[in-house]
Amino acid sequence: MNNLDFLKDFPVLKADENGERLVYLDSGATTQKPIQVLEAIENYYKVSNANPHRGAYKLSIDATKAYDDAREKVKKFIDAEFSKEVIFTKNATEGFNLIASSYGMNNINEGDEIVISIAEHHSNLIPWQIVARAKKATLKYMYVNENGEIPEEEIKNKITEKTKLVSVTHVSNALGTINPVKEIIEYAHSKGAKVIVDGSQSVPHMKVSVRDLDADFLVFSGHKLLGPMGIGIVYGKKELLESMPPYIVGGDMIEYVYEQEATFAELPSKFEGGTQNVEGAVGLAAAIDYLENIGMKRIDEIERELTSYALEKFQELPYVKLYGPKDLSHRGGIISFDIEGVHPHDVASVFDSHSVAIRSGNHCAQPLMRYMGINATCRASFYFYNTKEDVDKLIEATKKTYEMFLKWR
Repeated sequence: MNNLDFLKDFPVLKADENGERLVYLDSGATTQKPIQVLEAIENYYKVSNANPHRGAYKLSIDATKAYDDAREKVKKFIDAEFSKEVIFTKNATEGFNLIASSYGMNNINEGDEIVISIAEHHSNLIPWQIVARAKKATLKYMYVNENGEIPEEEIKNKITEKTKLVSVTHVSNALGTINPVKEIIEYAHSKGAKVIVDGSQSVPHMKVSVRDLDADFLVFSGHKLLGPMGIGIVYGKKELLESMPPYIVGGDMIEYVYEQEATFAELPSKFEGGTQNVEGAVGLAAAIDYLENIGMKRIDEIERELTSYALEKFQELPYVKLYGPKDLSHRGGIISFDIEGVHPHDVASVFDSHSVAIRSGNHCAQPLMRYMGINATCRASFYFYNTKEDVDKLIEATKKTYEMFLKWR
């Protein structure tokens, strides 16, 4: 496997005049952007920039087509049935807040239960704290085992006839665990609950079909799948979205406005008040084209090979502690680890001096870290533009960091 062919498309990953290049291992936070995405955004601004759905002139019509075409592309990418089931947001965080405010506040009642996992990103945790508190409902957690996996008994013990909503990450951003979301959805539906899937760490890395999963909602961010920042997606089943009140009110989501009342536009406009990030949608569409040209199956294979190689190399270092599933079939391209005697923030700083970029901290998963009895970890997250050479540099930086701090003890 040689991934060097991809690197030519990513300006920030190109080698400098000395042949050195950045080893970027923080794609779990945000991915780098290929030139094809950058050019699509630039071209939109050059030839199509106008407010969509607002004007009868050609430029506005072109902007409308670009925006609507992007929605159709997302629909096909996640295998939704209708394009109106695709709602553009700023990011996944706004997506969860939209669902919590619009669906949660109007469908959760006193005595109901909301179930999430202890490994959720804060964006998929705090909104449900707020809903549960406001509606006098109970927020319950499915806890993970020593390998960071949700056991079957946790699913069946926590999801009951009182459960009205389950919100769970497909792939943990902190541990890389691939959760059995299809099984969770099936069991939750048997209890009458609706299910939200956080696809932020899965949609960019593997083929995800909302119809195959039978997800009621799916949320993800464009900047984690080669797209620009400021664009995200909420997928919702049409009948659910139609029953929900608007989240943001204002321009473009209005049907008629009178002095004392107003009516709202149909889907998807109902949830897209105000001037939208059209260039972000265009960039996201170009990113999807790029990914599909490679093939999601191939991307998954590349990442699995890199992850397996990295884990094998890490396991040769007795001073490195690894977190997450031991079974590679249950793990995405994320490795959380600690170096004995070195704080993760110090690790990341030293790695940076070796041109290796990783993430350190609690990864917006403080309850998970607290449950595991740790404060922070180092995190290397791979994408298809990484190589085995990148892994070798990661391991070399790990060795040098350990040796550096060993001298000071």
